[in-house]
Amino acid sequence: MSNGYVIRTPLQCVQYVAPHTWAYMSVRRILVNEKTKYQHVLIAELEDFGKALFLDGILQSAQADEHIYHESLVHPAMVTVGNPERVLILGTGEGAALREVVKYSSVKEVVTVDIDYELIKYVKEYLREFHNDSFKDPRVKEVYQDAVDYVRDAAAIGERFDVVIMDLTDPYGSEIGTRVYSTNVIRGIYSMLNEHGALIVQAGSSFLFPKEYGLVYDMVKLTFPLVTEYQVWVPSFMYAESFILATKGTNPLKLSSDKVDAVLRINGVKTRFYNGKVHSALMALGSYNRT
Repeated sequence: MSNGYVIRTPLQCVQYVAPHTWAYMSVRRILVNEKTKYQHVLIAELEDFGKALFLDGILQSAQADEHIYHESLVHPAMVTVGNPERVLILGTGEGAALREVVKYSSVKEVVTVDIDYELIKYVKEYLREFHNDSFKDPRVKEVYQDAVDYVRDAAAIGERFDVVIMDLTDPYGSEIGTRVYSTNVIRGIYSMLNEHGALIVQAGSSFLFPKEYGLVYDMVKLTFPLVTEYQVWVPSFMYAESFILATKGTNPLKLSSDKVDAVLRINGVKTRFYNGKVHSALMALGSYNRT
């Protein structure tokens, strides 16, 4: 057993969903099963969901439906800003969020920050279906540093971004991820965002972990003038993933489906799940257990 999952013979993964809920997943083969300096990494090929990345026992995404998660994470913030030029991704992970960001012709630079170089080394080798070699895009700058330290240092020297994407482990997940969900980090991000900038935070399940989700929401709400919540069902997660979108300028709730489609079209962005109608639907969903 490694934290949240158990590997059995014949290969079967017992995946942690919530404190009293587990999901059984049949495993075709294991590609990586290693402990880095910071966390346990399991990359496996699941019978129903294809390749999947687990960190410290928690599923991060799976090949069959990761596009639902990553497109819902990236595009609402990017489209709300309109034509973002400089983007920061905290938590490089599978590189799939990066894949979505570099689709935008307006983007001139993307900075990816991850503490775990060994993880990204495995990702680059075994999860090409996720990142599509986006790391090789000349606009990408890779930084290997604690996200807390990066935000502190970048804010101090006046770095500026149009969009900041927090694609870290869940706020109730591993310690290296949870410590980034802090008031100082959120305030640092706010100071780095341009006048019409946006922050998007993946915040786990607001239904299964309402307390932890609520703490993150409240921190963001204390700093940003406009905060929007939305969620999307991700089959491999076995729950609806919740997101917090904070902006300085445009209200994402007021974007028409035609406007969203126009921004995607102008930037040459092609998607599998997200579009103008999906944007409107996501914005209408809100989150669980909140008024």
